[in-house]
Amino acid sequence: MTRLLVLQGANMNWLGRRQPEIYGRTTAAELDTLLRAHAAEHGYEIEIVYKNHEGDAIDALYAAEAGDVDAVVLNPGGFSYAGYALRDCIKGIELPVIEIHLSNHYARNIHSVTAEAARGVFMGLGIGTYIAGLEAALRLARRG
Repeated sequence: MTRLLVLQGANMNWLGRRQPEIYGRTTAAELDTLLRAHAAEHGYEIEIVYKNHEGDAIDALYAAEAGDVDAVVLNPGGFSYAGYALRDCIKGIELPVIEIHLSNHYARNIHSVTAEAARGVFMGLGIGTYIAGLEAALRLARRG
């Protein structure tokens, strides 16, 4: 069975509370429930982890590479701005990584340093960005 990792970066555990005018009111727990339902409906396994320290996020990616994960959906959150070590990790693993962002970075004049290492990027669709990212990751993972 296909297995995806959803890696939530810095500050993502505070969804629904932190700047809801930008990131929405859906909490991290509500999002996790939605993502698990999507996995059950589409026949894949999902692991969701939240990491507020860049080194922990890097460790999670290396563990995914060494384990039985088929693809990664990454919302780097606060690592977007200066996560160069995370970017280098993404470049160094073979797993496909899809980067996602709830808001449109272009509208906010934000540049993600990790995006250049990702296979693809989705942004600006709110919670729907996660579904788009999961579906893209599934296609990549199932291609083999």
